[in-house]
Amino acid sequence: MASPLVARLGAAWPVVLPVLALLTLAATWGRYPGPVVVGLVALVLAGAVLAAVQHAEVIAHRLGEPFGSLVLAVAVTVIEVALIVTLMVSGGSETETLARDTVFAAVMITMNGIVGLSLLVGAVRFGMSNFNPEGTGAALATVVSLATLSLVLPTFTSSASGPRFSPGQLTFAAVASLTMYAAFVLTQTYRHRDFFLPVTADGGVAPAEEHADPPSARAAVTSLVLLLVALVGVVGWRRSSRPRSRPG
Repeated sequence: MASPLVARLGAAWPVVLPVLALLTLAATWGRYPGPVVVGLVALVLAGAVLAAVQHAEVIAHRLGEPFGSLVLAVAVTVIEVALIVTLMVSGGSETETLARDTVFAAVMITMNGIVGLSLLVGAVRFGMSNFNPEGTGAALATVVSLATLSLVLPTFTSSASGPRFSPGQLTFAAVASLTMYAAFVLTQTYRHRDFFLPVTADGGVAPAEEHADPPSARAAVTSLVLLLVALVGVVGWRRSSRPRSRPG
């Protein structure tokens, strides 16, 4: 049985680390810390990312499916996109393909790694995995369409040199991507919400299973605030620590 001190530490770390990340941001803003300090800051920021995921899960549990999955996806996306943007801004022309490479890596990890591992574990444990083909097909079609639009299509356009869009094509791709994702979210949360809920062996919608009581509204609001604090600490420190031009 865990001691009271261990239990207190286990409950306190999601609160302490986001605040510590924000204090670290304030203490190192605009400075060039040495390797040791950077290593310590990296540990704090890694803990803040884990705390952000923890708070996102609390909010997701409060909201329930499928809204909870959207909260987790948005939290992870905000961290990833913000870091990519700051790296591209600070890296110049050497990082102009960073966004494309990162998206490609995320698609490969998701489609081959996460989905493949889920199918393998489901097959080993249950013999056959049950899933909702309508929801799975909609999600897969959205991912494939967005990946083709952003990763494949630029190779075949000729308005700009290299595998890239012209400004007009880029605007179209951005609007089309947002429209496509908005349509998917609308389908997931409103029009066909039952497509994205767990199913039984006979294909029906499974009853909700609660492994723990949902958190209170106060706990969810507290987690939302701490989630924002963690995101500000992680993204803000990366922004403040980027190389700046110094007078020669």
